Amino acid sequence: MGYLIGIDIGTTGVKLLLIDEKGDVKGSITEEYPLSTPRPGWAEQNPSDWWDATLKGIKGLLEKTGVKGKEIKGIGLTGQMHGSVFLNGKGEVIHPAILWCDQRTAKECEEITETVGKDRVFEITCNPVLTGFQAPKIMWLRKNHPEVYKNVSKVLLPKDYIRFCLTGVFATDVSDASGTSLFDVRNRRWSDEILAALSLPSSLLPECFESPEITGYITKEVAGLTGLTEGTPVVAGAGDQAAGGVGSGIVEEGLVSVSLGTSGVVFAHLEDVFVDPQGRLHTFCYAVPGKWHIMGVMLSAGGSFRWLRDTFFGKDVSYNEMTDMAGNVPAGSEGLVFLPYLTGERCPYPDPDARGVFFGISLKHKKEHFVRAVMEGVAFGLKDSIRIMREIGVPEGKKFRVTGGGAKSDLWCRIMADIFGGYTVRLKVEEGPSFGAAVLAGVGVGMYSDVKTACKKLVKEKEGVFEPDRATAEIYEKFHILYGKLYQNLEGLFDNLAKIS
Repeated sequence: MGYLIGIDIGTTGVKLLLIDEKGDVKGSITEEYPLSTPRPGWAEQNPSDWWDATLKGIKGLLEKTGVKGKEIKGIGLTGQMHGSVFLNGKGEVIHPAILWCDQRTAKECEEITETVGKDRVFEITCNPVLTGFQAPKIMWLRKNHPEVYKNVSKVLLPKDYIRFCLTGVFATDVSDASGTSLFDVRNRRWSDEILAALSLPSSLLPECFESPEITGYITKEVAGLTGLTEGTPVVAGAGDQAAGGVGSGIVEEGLVSVSLGTSGVVFAHLEDVFVDPQGRLHTFCYAVPGKWHIMGVMLSAGGSFRWLRDTFFGKDVSYNEMTDMAGNVPAGSEGLVFLPYLTGERCPYPDPDARGVFFGISLKHKKEHFVRAVMEGVAFGLKDSIRIMREIGVPEGKKFRVTGGGAKSDLWCRIMADIFGGYTVRLKVEEGPSFGAAVLAGVGVGMYSDVKTACKKLVKEKEGVFEPDRATAEIYEKFHILYGKLYQNLEGLFDNLAKIS
């Protein structure tokens, strides 16, 4: 029997998953690494930490499962999108990686938009230029550290740096490239027009592939360090959201997934390019060759919950203990509303200056109210994207496949069902991105004929459906209206706060 490995370079750690041909998980392992925030709104990591964790994880996964390197038929890569890894001509990292949640590049976003033209940027990339994306990070480095930029030979996305370390090849995939503001999303290629307008040489960027395509092979050196076999194929893979879409089986119109990781994502498959004319949602190339996806991304979903625990409860308190507490609080948290904009926001408000807010605090509110308010606030933020999808006519059903760490909570799944007004279900394999990356590897090496066929065979829902309660849904609808008005009324104050802090 052959096996597949999916490697997910996340924000807090690398997760590796090993599956067999039937899609059954034989083992998984996570290796954590630190996140640096040298200034408010900044977020950086050392790519060598990703690589060290990946090496340790591969070796540990093989030892844990007892699977031999020669039995691994293919490897798929995924990970946090948009980040910038700057390499010199020797392939050495010469600046900390600037991450997806970093907000330092607001001015560069404005400059790119003005230089290329707002309408033209949107026509080519299907998205506005946002602080999280890669192009403004490159421009920021060129402006603020010219002595570093002059030595930059390649700029890679996080998972693609790991590909380079595994295979020695510079490559990316169409889904991850879609989030750079340098990619022609309709035609699935780098945009020569944007590169020329920004005076960026095309040589900075890696070659781009469809997600299941083989891009390189495990080197002899890596084989010796990990136990893998030299020559094992590594496919292009996908950005974490596209890989998560594959891992959730979102491979036809009418299916929608909701991911509750550090960020929160509402994700739908598209047969053709379909954009929100106001740019509130993202349209990217999909990991299914020749297809696209549309998604709404909020920056601090599970990240808000983790912040609450670490700040007010301490790491000795488990997430389960917190949600058990919140279960004793009625819907609406007795008037406590949370805006989850701890690191700014992306959808539907592309506002790097937005900040988190607890609104309506009174003497009646205890710790459990704050826990439930955070869970509800995140669900309200996700509903914003669902509402926009419905407004612009994206085909969607009344069932949402929920993945990520937050999906482990029955309470959170019930809250989402009531707020979304639809059924929520979980999947038997919850590791969406790493599972999707492994599935893509299976397609690339010929284990499955195509991505859709593989997902139909391998992705299975768990028993048990969370149904919306009509009375509770009516309560939440009133709170969601209030939630939306809070941002609208605070938008100018967020801007003022950014100027004085």
